[in-house]
Amino acid sequence: MPTMTSFTVLRRLLLCCPLMLTASMGAGAAVAAAAAQAAEQWVHAYAAFGQPKYPRGFAHFDYVNPDAPKGGTINLRNPDRRSSFDKFNPFTTKGNAPAGMGIFMFESLAVLSGDELQTMYGLLAEGIAVAPDKSSISFRLHSKARFANGEPVTAADVKYSFESMSGKYASPGLQASLAGVARLVVIDERTVRFELKDRTTDMLFTVGGLSVFSRKWALTSEGEPKRFDEIITEYPITSGPYTISKADSGRRLEFRRNPDYWAADQGVRRGMFNWDRVVYRYYSDQAVAREAFKAGEFDIYKEYSSRSWARQHKGVKWDDGRIQKDLFETSVGQGLQAYILNLRRPIFQDRRVRQALDYSYDFDTLNRLGLLKRAESQFNNSEFAAEGLPSPGELKLLEPFRNELPPEVFGPAYRAPTTGRDPKRLRQNLLKARELLAQAGWKLADDGKLRNAQGEAFEFEYLNPGEPGRLNEWTANLEKLGITLKERNVDFALYRRRLEQYDFDVITIAGGDFTLPDATGLMTVFGSKAADEKGNNNFRGVKSPAADHLLKVMADAKTLDELRDASRALDRVIMWNHWQVPDLYASDEKASYWNKFGMPARRPLFFGIDAPSGFAAWPLETWWILDPAKR
Repeated sequence: MPTMTSFTVLRRLLLCCPLMLTASMGAGAAVAAAAAQAAEQWVHAYAAFGQPKYPRGFAHFDYVNPDAPKGGTINLRNPDRRSSFDKFNPFTTKGNAPAGMGIFMFESLAVLSGDELQTMYGLLAEGIAVAPDKSSISFRLHSKARFANGEPVTAADVKYSFESMSGKYASPGLQASLAGVARLVVIDERTVRFELKDRTTDMLFTVGGLSVFSRKWALTSEGEPKRFDEIITEYPITSGPYTISKADSGRRLEFRRNPDYWAADQGVRRGMFNWDRVVYRYYSDQAVAREAFKAGEFDIYKEYSSRSWARQHKGVKWDDGRIQKDLFETSVGQGLQAYILNLRRPIFQDRRVRQALDYSYDFDTLNRLGLLKRAESQFNNSEFAAEGLPSPGELKLLEPFRNELPPEVFGPAYRAPTTGRDPKRLRQNLLKARELLAQAGWKLADDGKLRNAQGEAFEFEYLNPGEPGRLNEWTANLEKLGITLKERNVDFALYRRRLEQYDFDVITIAGGDFTLPDATGLMTVFGSKAADEKGNNNFRGVKSPAADHLLKVMADAKTLDELRDASRALDRVIMWNHWQVPDLYASDEKASYWNKFGMPARRPLFFGIDAPSGFAAWPLETWWILDPAKR
């Protein structure tokens, strides 16, 4: 699936033999533990590179209003494909948990700042200590941290949460994200240490993003914890600012603010979570949801379709100011959304064929409204995208693999073919595609079909879990070349099974959001080892020694310059190998909202609108109702 930051993995999805250190432990183990603690330095925040922006004891983040008034209700809709919910445990596979729990209920040991490159500040933890060699990360829990039932958050709760989410009854993705932890050690009632197998920055942030819940969640009548996947309808016991006050038939959910929320005056939470009530309604159809928004049933509508944004987010209520419309520009890095070519299929194994498909895709015609941006990098909207000629640092990394790599890797950064919606330029691109196909052994036969030396026609299938018809223009261009593209629409369950087996020709995958590239996640997408592991994310089937080496350099980077050079070098390898046909990306969060909100004067750099994505859901966390009496 799409790559994403470590925090994103845990929040969206939102080792192994823990040990209790006691006075009876062996002297050798006690000495080792003391030495490990002595080498650690306790800090309030940890930055992947450089120093945190906010000092210890800071009053609040710059992108909040610390004096925001409390009160009122915000009405929301389901932000994703879930059209109902049937459980309250978001960490297991079977069933659907409701939206909003990761924002309003569950809290993690640390949280990411929204206005600096990957930096986490303690939330449940008042102190963070990272071993110099990244072999461990320790957390000292805040003495004031409390669950909604008033009980303190303890190391035993962290232990229970970790064991539950890394155990066999949690979702496979969550288990995989925590597999880099060797074990959790409980030091005392308020201190834990995670000892790491994966000594990477990514793993440190993964652990920091661990959601914590009470070990008393869903106890049996005998006082024993239920098996984790059997916790279904019991409301979670969490430390967040809200609790569930009402759930209605899987179609409506209401959160109510906890007046005794423990962190209301902490710097990482001051000015946030200003609603008295948060109400989610579930809609199974986008058109119905859009009309419900216009009727005032909910307050914020994030739009994913550029066409709908241009054509349907307008009318009398927009004209007279009752509804506002905004392109919320962000600095969130955007992974590569593309048509993924499965190199396990013989027809895609020749790079010239893949490049020809790139020339046949007319993005400019699809972008008639001019609202889309063409993806030309694995790291769009970020400083990690390749630019111009390779730097000396990039060349040093690439040179050992010169014989393996396309010569273009050592020239200017990749730029996608363009037509400018000019039929003459489209024709030139298609002629170039035909030339490349001919070089690869594909010739136009008497029947108008493109065939290889064995007489096999060039045909492939696009597997799609969404609505049909998005490939009409590309299909028509391919037909001019004698290529047949068939679109097969399937339900999401079958789609997921086919992906797990790598049983497809072409699919579309949207790259994940990031502040810093996640080398660990990218290893599952481009690493050679993952290509042979069914159920992993190397959908392309890439096996490249150059990519493997660059991913390792990224994971081991000690400075931002090292990470930047390795990322840009990898970008050149990915794009010039044409393992995909690039599509689009968005550097904004398009949303309309009812004009009833106050909002902070400054926006963060890294945020989303209505769903946890590893970044702040800025409107939901920091806006407020202008007139609470009316809501």
